[in-house]
Amino acid sequence: MILPPGFEQNSVVTSLGRMVYYHPSESFWDSQVKLQPKLVFLHGFGGGSSAYEWSQVYPAFAAEYYTLAPDLIGWGGSDHPERNYEIEDYLTTIREFLELTCEEPCTVIASSLTAALVIRVAIDYPQLFQSLILTTPAGLSDFGEDYSASLFAQLIRFPVLDKFVYSTAIATEAGIASFLQNRQFAQSERIYSEIIEAYLESATQPKAEYAALSFVRGDLCFDLAKYMPRLTTPTAILWGKKSQFTGPEIGQRLAGLNPEYVKRFMTLENVGLTPQLEMPGLTIGLIRQLWKQLRT
Repeated sequence: MILPPGFEQNSVVTSLGRMVYYHPSESFWDSQVKLQPKLVFLHGFGGGSSAYEWSQVYPAFAAEYYTLAPDLIGWGGSDHPERNYEIEDYLTTIREFLELTCEEPCTVIASSLTAALVIRVAIDYPQLFQSLILTTPAGLSDFGEDYSASLFAQLIRFPVLDKFVYSTAIATEAGIASFLQNRQFAQSERIYSEIIEAYLESATQPKAEYAALSFVRGDLCFDLAKYMPRLTTPTAILWGKKSQFTGPEIGQRLAGLNPEYVKRFMTLENVGLTPQLEMPGLTIGLIRQLWKQLRT
């Protein structure tokens, strides 16, 4: 996996297997940083997703805070159990990762469907969290709009055909480039070869298709609106205006369900689903600003 300079790999063992994560090297950074508050960066789901999604952002915090960026189970360099993944699998392993790596409440920075799952973990285990900074947190079935009923999701439910589609249309250089251009980025010229390389490396890991197909089928989707009112962790939300899956109007409705704890909602112009990849400098600046606001 592609790692920024000054970072190294470690792992913890969860109930579903080994979960790889990336953290600052003590020989590169001030060793005292390990004692500082922890920032945990969690990537979203999609063909080839991994901690690389945040790799242009988390190094900016490493001199001041101990940053952790895991590959979730079934993605990147972590174990890929041969199973149909369910929502509970990620609720459990995200919680286990935080319990195993963070002695004190931490700030979690997460994206898309994973961010929605983090909200559910924070509802049930608020003691693990200091605050949340989330990009496009959507359950993808919000307010009754059921993604799993879509034609593509239904098509992927056919055995054999699902893996054929994955190997020929998703886990290929052309498939990943097309997805990034048409679904993830607002401007295709912001995509460069390393991004495609990183996504392809993750997508072609042995048994990587199991988690990806569970996502594409809609097995991991849910209505986040049913959970938002119960959140008690200070939260800020960033939403790319040109997000292809769910637009900012969905985000504003979700935020409006809990104005007490969703402290800020910001729509980003000319940005798609992953501002952390498309405009990392802007994302870094906003995370710094929002984190300060959430602590006051």
